[in-house]
Amino acid sequence: MVGVHSLRATPVQGSVLLVKRHAVFLTISLGLGVLFSRLRISVYRKLAWLALFLAVVLVMLTFTPLGYGVGGNRNWLNLGGSSSMWRLQPAEFAKLALVVWGAAVLATKRDLLHEVKHVLVPFVLFACGLIGLVVLQKDLGTAIILATLMLGMLWCVGAQFRVIGSLIALFSAGTAAMVVFEPSRMARILGFLDPTADPTGINHQPIRAIYGLATGGWLGVGLGSSRQKWGALSEAHTDFVLAIIGEELGLLGTLCVFALFITLAWGGFRIAMRSSTFFGRLVAAGVTLWLTMQALINILVVLQWAPVLGVPLPFVSYGGSATLANVLAIAALVACARDEPEALAWSQQRARSATPRRHFSTVLPGRRRP
Repeated sequence: MVGVHSLRATPVQGSVLLVKRHAVFLTISLGLGVLFSRLRISVYRKLAWLALFLAVVLVMLTFTPLGYGVGGNRNWLNLGGSSSMWRLQPAEFAKLALVVWGAAVLATKRDLLHEVKHVLVPFVLFACGLIGLVVLQKDLGTAIILATLMLGMLWCVGAQFRVIGSLIALFSAGTAAMVVFEPSRMARILGFLDPTADPTGINHQPIRAIYGLATGGWLGVGLGSSRQKWGALSEAHTDFVLAIIGEELGLLGTLCVFALFITLAWGGFRIAMRSSTFFGRLVAAGVTLWLTMQALINILVVLQWAPVLGVPLPFVSYGGSATLANVLAIAALVACARDEPEALAWSQQRARSATPRRHFSTVLPGRRRP
């Protein structure tokens, strides 16, 4: 996603600037989304290894002079000099790459997945390598999402429980070590365990988010009338945007957001169950797991049911890279839906009905002139 972490303007001017920047990336995202949704699912499979390669290269570029650090995390690429307009977060695209590449590898080895070595190599090995690169960026939230996504895809293909359980134990130990040896992460955990501690420091944003939700009541204070977003809640446009929705649109508006993500989960898993190919099922399941799981983590953080992880709300939070990656994920989901047997039959029927019928005058021979 493209972030704006310091706006050298008035709040209103800063908000207009955010809208303009997001509108640019939203336009680009929708255009590419329409294009990628028209691709056959077999094309995604052919591009799987290329997608993984590009994702790894982009993530590795963050360790070069092109890399840009924000909040202690070196997870951005600065492609526009001093301007923040063209700052990209490669880890967002790594999520989609992991889904498509992982689906291709697991579909190829479908008949061999009962053997542990074929589960571990290359899927788990390469996925852990990608997760390791994100960990080196110090982006724990994205690393957790990638790890959970990998485990979810293993569960979808019926991997042995001992493999999944061992990986869960490994990731849990690694996450605990990263928290213990990083003071800022440890402070977040301690702040989560004691929500009333340090209200102007580590718990400032979680407390302000709860204030916003509480102020909204049932119907909210009105669209655009939020007070928390004018400086009190610094991440109001990104990680804590749900708090602003709750403040302005109330509990009703918040429940509508929940309902939309539940609908996305239902539709995505429905497509996964009906896809005509094993690869398509895995892609649909992976995309659905990614988007709904990330939304759930963001919601839990805003409600103070989980420590702050810096995870945006899909399709709602501000951010160019996140928006583009999310729209491309939906495009892949649409491509899987077009590959369902019923959809293929409907397309064939439509193609036949669109074939020009022969007119009566073209069937009978014309009269010859004398």
